[in-house]
This record gives sequence, C-alpha cells and structure tokens, in this order.
Amino acid sequence: MLIPITVLLFILPALALVILRILRPNFRFFWLIALGGGLLGWISLWIWLARLPLVFQLPRWQPADLFFHAPTFTADGLSWPFAISLGTLALSIVLTAVVRQDLTDPMPWAGALLLTGVGVLAVTANNPLTLVLVWAALDLSELLTQLRSVETPEASERIVVAFASRVTGIGLVLWANVLSVLGGSRLDFASMPADAGLFLLVAAGLRLGVLPLHLPYASESKLRRGVGTAMRLTSAASSLVLLTRIPPGSVASPLTPYLFVLVAAAAVYSSWTWLRAPDELAGRPFWVLSLAALALASALSASPAGVTGWGVALVLAGGALFLNSAQQIWLNRAVLIGALALSTLPFTLTASAWDGGAPVFFLAWPLLIAAQTMTIAGFARHALRPGSRELLDTRPSFVRIFHSLGIGLLLLTILILGFVGWDGALQVGNWIPALLVFLLTVGLVWAAPRLPFLNPIRAHWIRPSGASWVDFLYRGLWSLYQGVGRMSDVITNALEGEGGVMWSLLFLALFISYMSQVGR
Repeated sequence: MLIPITVLLFILPALALVILRILRPNFRFFWLIALGGGLLGWISLWIWLARLPLVFQLPRWQPADLFFHAPTFTADGLSWPFAISLGTLALSIVLTAVVRQDLTDPMPWAGALLLTGVGVLAVTANNPLTLVLVWAALDLSELLTQLRSVETPEASERIVVAFASRVTGIGLVLWANVLSVLGGSRLDFASMPADAGLFLLVAAGLRLGVLPLHLPYASESKLRRGVGTAMRLTSAASSLVLLTRIPPGSVASPLTPYLFVLVAAAAVYSSWTWLRAPDELAGRPFWVLSLAALALASALSASPAGVTGWGVALVLAGGALFLNSAQQIWLNRAVLIGALALSTLPFTLTASAWDGGAPVFFLAWPLLIAAQTMTIAGFARHALRPGSRELLDTRPSFVRIFHSLGIGLLLLTILILGFVGWDGALQVGNWIPALLVFLLTVGLVWAAPRLPFLNPIRAHWIRPSGASWVDFLYRGLWSLYQGVGRMSDVITNALEGEGGVMWSLLFLALFISYMSQVGR
C-alpha cells in the first residue's frame, strides 16, 4: 500500500490548496500546506527503498476477454529512481518558490504536486494498459494547461499538433498490444514478444521528440520555472520509463543500426542548440531532447540501467539548473554536480549508460560522444553564467536558506544515487568513452568564450533567426497540415451547405451504380 499512500500524499495537499484558494482566498498558510505535502511524499519515497520491490494492483476490469491485465504499479530498482527524482523535484519547487513568486498564490504548487502524484503512477506502471492510462491523464492535463497559457491561434494549433504526436505514441503502444494478441500472446513488460520492442521504443521516441526529431510540445509559453519545469521533466520521465521495460533482446533488428544513427544525429543537433541557447529556459526543450536521445541510445544498446541514469539526470540535474533562479556564486558552482551526473564516470549516476548488453553501432559512437560533450558543456555554461538573475545575497535570510536547501536536495540526491538504491548504483561502467568525454568537455568549456561560433544564439525553434534544413522540413510539414485542414473545411462546407443534399444524392447514385456493376 506504500505506492497509493505516497501518491495521495502528493495529490491530497494539491486538492486542498485548490479548495482553499476558492473558499478562502486570503488564507495565509498555503505555502506551509504545499511544503508539508511535498515533504511527506518525499519521505515516503525514501521509505520505499527498505521495502523494494513493491507491488500494488487494482481490481481487474471487466470483461476479462478485453482487459487482459489489471492496472498494476511496481516499484523496483529501475522505477524507484524515477519516482524519487520526481518527488525531490516537487519538494525543491516548493522550497525555491520563496525566491520566485508571491506566497499567496498556491496554484503553481498545487499543479506541481498534482503532476508529481500522477508522474509517480506513470513511472511505476507495470503493464502497457496502466502506462497508457496515466499517459492520457498527463497529456490531457498538459493540453489544457498549455491552451490556457497562450493567446494566439497559431500557438494553439501548435499545442494541438504536439498533443497529436503524443497520442500517436499511445497508439503505437496499443498497436504493439494488438500484434501481441494476434501472435497468441499478451503484451506485458514481464513477458514481451520479441517483435513488440521496437514499437515501444519508437513510441517513446515519438513522445519525447527524438524519432523523428521534433519538439513534442509547443515552444515555451508563460509557464517558466516552477510548474513549467515540473510539467516538462515529469512528462519526459513518464516516457523514458517505458524504455527501461523493454527486454534487451527485443530491440535487436536489422533496423537497429539506422535507429542508432538517427538517434545520434538528433542528440548532436539538440545538444548543439542547447550549448548555444541564450539562457537555460530558452534551451530547456533541447535539454530534454538531448538527454532523451542519449537514453534512447542506451536502450538500443540494451542498457535499462543506462536509460534510468539518463532519465534521472534529466530530472535532477535539469531541476537544479532551471530552479536556480537567483544568483549566488557558491550555489552556481555547486550546481556543477549536475555536470558530474552527466559524465558517465565511474560511480556516477550515468556510469552504466554505455555498458549495455549489445554494442553501440560504430558509426554512432563519434556522434554520441560529441552530443554528450556539448550537453555537459552547455550545462556548465548555463550554471555559471552571470546573466541577469537577481542576487540571492540581497534577499532575506529565510529566502536564502530555503532556496539553497531546495537546490541542495536535488544535488544531494544525485550523489546518493551514484552509490545506493537501484540497479545502476556503484557501477564502474565503460570508463574509456567517459574519460574521452571529460577531456573534450574541459576543452570545449575553455574554448567556448574564445570562439565566436560557440557564442549563444536564439534557438531557432523558439524564435527563428535563420533558415536551416530542419526549419524547411518542419515548415513544409506544417504547411501540409494547414493545407489538409483547409481542404477539410472546403469539403465540410460543401456537404453542410445548401447543396449538401444534392451532393449526398449524387454520391448515393454513384455508389448504387458501382455496386450494380460489381454484382453483374
């Protein structure tokens, strides 16, 4: 029962904040309720560690011939790190809110806690039915939140298209289930048919924006550090966890080398854009894309622990960077622990990333090493940049304490997970590429201020500043989508207008004529 208790510890305070905001808008202790809920949920996640593995199963749905599996949630050595990272992120969001926002508005904290509760359900989902249901809940909540945060019709269209890409990922999981049933088996993470692995990998890649390369959600809106960070990172973690459930042998295919190259190319492009982004929030979509691409590469090399390492680093290191909204020199330097988490050096969070059961395609190695190097160098640049952030030292003492504590919890969790708690702890890994990446990163960080082409620019997907082949590709696809929409409007107006009855009679006559010819 620990899993539902933890979920309720996150969700119930969120609901209480919403109800109090409606009934008692002048209530003075919103932040304390959010802090209490986040702290209790976070502590309960650490209690899981003493009881792993945990299983919680709901009653089986009827009819049994249609629903083969009951919704089931499992916490083990691969899902628990995702859960603890999401819980730590939620608590950090509440703690660091003292430096970012008015403490009389509880809605951002309620949104972060609610997303965390649903996210914990997603990362512990034990079968495709359960995961698809939680994905749908996350996608609908993100759709509604995004539509409320934009003002132009064009932005609304992009949000709907992004939602459609996520629904397509859900469709691929369902299609893998159909193929399994037709083959005489039932799709389950514990006993998965060999031909279903690639469908699940592509489904995760589509939801993450890696296969094919695209932004899986609209460009940054008004949602920025708090609930915006929770939404982005929780959604990514809920998709990455699927890769840890794919049996290692099921991704072996003649298509695997091509997938390696596509994933590595996406990693290079995303990490390059992340490196040159003007600030960490502008580059946040590409942070998610670059880490997701590296996780997909680990999945292709049959390393579930590597996927977990990249996914947890995405949440914890990214959370520390994006929530650090106040300037303080020692805190900025401490955030570099996140760069250590990305290094794949022995006994770090990602040590097992390149130590899988299948070899990495040799043509992908240079691209993956370059992508990892640029991702770490970009992280170091954004962590140390002076920028225009407010000085933390000018704020009251309680603000300094809670903000530092929130960032410190994320960084401390990164260090702890390198040694205990899950299947990828205390790993030496493949230290040769890790050492090469370390040396290249040091060189790139040194060269970045001295080479003009490495200077930050605006990420062109966020605000176009120049044309490239990716721009032309996605502009063409967007134009095709709009053309199909206009054609659909023309057909709809023709059929629903005054001549609709005549068109219907004409189609009916043609259909009868065709059937009479076939019947002869």
